[in-house]
Amino acid sequence: MADAQALDEVVRFTSDLIRIDTTNRGGGDCRERPAAEYAAERLAGAGLQPALLERTAGRTNVVARIEGTDPSADALLVHGHLDVVPARAGDWTVNPFSGEIRDGVVWGRGAVDMKNTDAMILAVVRAWARQGIRPRRDIVVAFTADEEDSARDGAGFLAAEHPELFEGCTEGIGESGAFTFHDGAGRQIYPIGAGERGTAWLRLTARGRAGHGSRVNRENAVTRLAAALARIGAHDWPLRLTPTVRAALTELAAVYGVEADLGNVDSLLDKLGPAARLVEATLRNSANPTMFEAGYKVNVIPGEAVAHVDGRFLPGGEDEFRATLDRLTGPDVDWEYQHREVALQAPVDSPTFASMRAAVEAFAPEGHVVPYCMAGGTDAKQFGRLGITGYGFGPLKLPEGFDYHALFHGVDERVPVEALHFGVRVLDRFLRTA
Repeated sequence: MADAQALDEVVRFTSDLIRIDTTNRGGGDCRERPAAEYAAERLAGAGLQPALLERTAGRTNVVARIEGTDPSADALLVHGHLDVVPARAGDWTVNPFSGEIRDGVVWGRGAVDMKNTDAMILAVVRAWARQGIRPRRDIVVAFTADEEDSARDGAGFLAAEHPELFEGCTEGIGESGAFTFHDGAGRQIYPIGAGERGTAWLRLTARGRAGHGSRVNRENAVTRLAAALARIGAHDWPLRLTPTVRAALTELAAVYGVEADLGNVDSLLDKLGPAARLVEATLRNSANPTMFEAGYKVNVIPGEAVAHVDGRFLPGGEDEFRATLDRLTGPDVDWEYQHREVALQAPVDSPTFASMRAAVEAFAPEGHVVPYCMAGGTDAKQFGRLGITGYGFGPLKLPEGFDYHALFHGVDERVPVEALHFGVRVLDRFLRTA
């Protein structure tokens, strides 16, 4: 059981890490080293030997191994990222890098994504050291850089250049799972991540004939690209039920006492009410235009126009995604991957998933644990290259009104102290029994 010191430390560590500004603006503009050194110092204080590893100066990762009692057991990876997305102080109620603790809530960028979970990991590991506890299986702890951009300096670098640090790891847990979802009707649902859509960030380029803005031009690059983007934005992607989403729908139907009619998903979603939000984004591939760049003067038709699209594809859905983009862009627009990562699936009938479920239910017996597929992506994609099956498990017990997904990358990101205490207790139980 997590002791009183662990409960104090998880709050302090969350606040401290928030105060270390690790804003990742993309394109290499980030420095995680101060946060990595903070984490490494606390791991060393627990008797571990953390390694600090960099591909690029200042973009630091931390890896340490805790030896288990059963040398024949497969190892478990427990990972969290140290970088955060940008925050504009003028938009916030508090300074986003203050780590302020007010009325039982820790405020700041990273409070849910995901310095809170980093703090939980540190608190649990240190509690074990004080109590002389060893887990059954080896646990590899990794704190990574660059998750909020390409992961090239973080998990991608670790998987490619230091695979030996993850020897024996067959499964891993990372961000975004086991948080409280309130359905507005008194039910508390705890979705655990068992899949991720693939990432397909695209660059689209249209070329045409440059010319004077006053003349007719049927080869206008801006017009060609705008038409392609309009087709992409208006496209209705077909329904595709992956095994993880099927399991999510089936278990949610049981929670609501309705038939799991997977042949009529729209009707089933209506019966699930707000809980449908947990699966809606993962029923299909998607592609959303997000950026458009063209021209340099109002009376000049440019010869080239460029746009960017955030695409996501389901496990097994990339071929369909590519063929659809080829058709929607047409003959006058080229597209290429600017950043691509695979889709993931994890079994929901595994002993590890059962252990996660039991750990949540032990401290939230009123809750309903269900699997779900994440709409976006995490470092689990990079570690998947090493054959590590990834789950999303960063437990938080949130009160009504704390919209977990809205706080991700949102203004006034914050986490209740009691949610952190719950997370430490659940994580401690799971890691000892997994």
